[in-house]
Amino acid sequence: MKQAGDTTLIAKLKWRTKRVAYLLQRMRASVALRGWRGTASRIAEEFRSLPETDESLQLLPLDVSFTPFALPCAASPRVSIIIPVHGKLPYTLACLRSLAAQAGDIPFEVVVVDDASPDDSANTLSQIEGLRLLINTSNLGFVGSCNAGAAIARGEYLLFLNNDTQVTAGWLDALLSCFQEQPDCGIAGSRLVYPDGRLQEAGGLIFSDGSCWNVGRFESRDALAWQYRREVDYVSGASLMIPGKLFEAIGGFDEHYAPAYYEDADLAFAVRETGRRVFYVPSSVVIHCEGISAGTDPHGGMKRYQTINQAVFTEKWAAQLAHHPAPRRPADLAVRWRTRGRILVVDAAAPDPSRDSGSLRLVEILRLLVDQGWSVAFYPDDGRRSRDDTARLGTIGVEILNLPKTTHLPRWLALHGKTLDAVMLCRHTVAGQYAHLVRQSAPRARLIFDTVDLHFLREQRASEVSGQTVMARQSTASRQSELELIAFCDITFVVSNDEKSLLKQLLPNASIELLSNIHRPHSCPRPHSGRKDVVFIGGQGHPPNVDAMRWIANDIAPLLQQAAPDMTVHLLGDVSEVLRRELTTDGVTIHGRVADLAPWMEGCIASLAPLRFGAGVKGKINMSMSYGLPVIATGLAAEGMHLRHDEDVLLAENPADFVHAVLRLRDDEALWQRISTSSLSNVEQHFSPEIAASTLRRVLG
Repeated sequence: MKQAGDTTLIAKLKWRTKRVAYLLQRMRASVALRGWRGTASRIAEEFRSLPETDESLQLLPLDVSFTPFALPCAASPRVSIIIPVHGKLPYTLACLRSLAAQAGDIPFEVVVVDDASPDDSANTLSQIEGLRLLINTSNLGFVGSCNAGAAIARGEYLLFLNNDTQVTAGWLDALLSCFQEQPDCGIAGSRLVYPDGRLQEAGGLIFSDGSCWNVGRFESRDALAWQYRREVDYVSGASLMIPGKLFEAIGGFDEHYAPAYYEDADLAFAVRETGRRVFYVPSSVVIHCEGISAGTDPHGGMKRYQTINQAVFTEKWAAQLAHHPAPRRPADLAVRWRTRGRILVVDAAAPDPSRDSGSLRLVEILRLLVDQGWSVAFYPDDGRRSRDDTARLGTIGVEILNLPKTTHLPRWLALHGKTLDAVMLCRHTVAGQYAHLVRQSAPRARLIFDTVDLHFLREQRASEVSGQTVMARQSTASRQSELELIAFCDITFVVSNDEKSLLKQLLPNASIELLSNIHRPHSCPRPHSGRKDVVFIGGQGHPPNVDAMRWIANDIAPLLQQAAPDMTVHLLGDVSEVLRRELTTDGVTIHGRVADLAPWMEGCIASLAPLRFGAGVKGKINMSMSYGLPVIATGLAAEGMHLRHDEDVLLAENPADFVHAVLRLRDDEALWQRISTSSLSNVEQHFSPEIAASTLRRVLG
C-alpha cells in the first residue's frame, strides 16, 4: 500500500517531468526561431540577475494603506477602460492610481468588473469616486467579465486592461492616435514591459499550428527593432483597444475560450475578417506583472487553458492559419510575413520635416511605402538617431536601424541583404558609397537612386553666380559621379520634369522616374484682410538659402522698408549666430527653426523665394502654396513647378520687382485670392501624395 509521502513524491516527479518536457519544447522552438546564438542570448537574459523593479519606470508601490481617491469619469467618454479583477487587490489599486496619475486629456471612464473576488476587493473599490463597479454574482472568468464590462460601457472605444498593470504617460493618446492615423485599424495594443524593465511583448506572432510567440520577449524595452508601429497577428488582452461598435458587431470575446487564453488572438482574427487590421503601438507603454493573475505553470491552474484553447482556436481558424508561417520559420522573417517585401532606405541623416524640405519629402515617401504594405528599414549614414528621430519614424511604421559604429551598414547588408527586395539610396554622396555593395550583398533587390535634386546642376549654377572656378570644378566632378550612378542603378528618382528631360538627353537608356515633392493641401482659413508681412522659409544648411537670405537683408528688405515701413520680412529656418549678426537689419526678424509654420502661413500676405541658383523643386514654394499663401519667386526658383506668372505665382528677378509684387498682393485682394486659390490647386494637381503613391506602385510593382 502506498504511503501518503510516496503519492506526493510521485506527483512532484510527474510535474517536474512535464515541466522539463515543456521547457525542452520551448527551447527547440526558440532555436528554430532565433538560432543557437539567439537562444543562448535569450536564456542568459532570462536568468540574468536583475532588480525586481526598474526605478526608471517609477512604479507605484503595492504596500500602501488604502485611502479613498478619485478617478476621472467623463459624462461622454471617448474611451471605456474595462478591468476584470479576481482578488489581488493591491495590484488593482496600483493600476487605478496609475490611471488617475496619467489621466491626460482624453475623456474616459473606468469600469472594473469584480469577478467574485475572494478578498475584500468589491468593498474597497466601491469607495473610489468616479469608478464604475460591476460585481459578478458568480465567477465568469476573464472572457465573461470583459464581455460583461463591455455591455455597460459608454465609450466609443473599449480598452481592455489587466488589473496587474500600470500605465505610463501618453499611453492612451498613442493607442487612440493609431485609429486616427490608420483608418483600417481594428485593434491597437500597447508595448508591454516587465517591472524589471525588460520587454515583455511587442505584439504577437501566430504560427500555422496555432502556437503563439511573444515578439521581443526579454529583450531591451528600448531596442529599436521594436519601436516602430506595425501590423501584427494579435496583441495581448493585457492592454487592447477596439471600437465599441466593432466589438459588438463581432460578438465580443468568444465564450468558447472561457475562462481565458486565446480570446485575444481569436478577437484579432475576427476583426481581420471584417477587413480591419491589428497594430502594435510602441509609443503606448504599459507595465505588466505577467503571471500575477493566472500563474506561470502551463499544466496547472488557469494557465492549463492555454493548451486546451489552442486546440479550439486551431480548429476554428484552420483556413486562415494555413497562410501563416510554419512554426520553425526564423523569427526575423516571420515577424514580417504580412508585408509585401522589405525595403532599405539610406540617407545622409535621419529626416526631420521641421529642418528642410528634403526631410519632409522623404518622410512622406516612407509613409507611402508603409501604407502600400512594405516593411521599411531606414539607416542614417551619419550614424545619429535621437529619441525624436526614432519616435517620428516609428509612428509611421518605419524601423530605424541601430548599427554599431564598428560594423555600420556593410556588416548589416552582409547579414540581411538577401532579405531585401529593394534599396533606395538618397543623394549621390550616399549612393556613391553603397551602390556597388548593395549589388553584391542584395542581389535580388531593386536598386533605386533618389537624387533629391541634381547636385551637379545646383553646383554649376552656384559657380555661375559666384564666378568661383573651384565650384565649377566641383560641379564637373559631381556631374560625372551622378551620371555614373544613374547608369548603374535600376531606377533613378528626380523631382522635376526639367531634370528628367535633361537626364534623358544625357543618358537615353537610363530609367528615370518623376517623384517630386509631396505636400498635403491645408485649408486657407484667414482671408486677405487681416494679413500682414512676408515670410522666407529656409535654413543655412542649403547654400542657395544663405544667398537668398543675404539678398533679402542687403537689398530687398531696405527697399521694402522705404515703400512700406510697417511691413516685416520673417526668416524661418536654422541660422547660426554669425549669420544672424550678418542678417540683422531693419525690417527683418530672424526666428530660427520653428516647430509650426502655420502662424506665418496663415498670417502673412506673401512668401518670398528669391533664389539665384539651385536645382530641383523648391519645398519652400510647395509649403507656402499648400496653405494657399501666394509666392513671389525668381524664375529659377519656380522652375519645373508648373507655375504661371500672375496666375499661380508672381515672378520677380530683382529687388525692385520683389517689392512691387509684395505691394500688389497687399493692395489687390482679387489678385491675392486668385493666386491663393490657384496655389492650392497646383499642389493638389502636381504634388499630392496620390501622385507620388502612383509612382511608387509602378516602380516597385
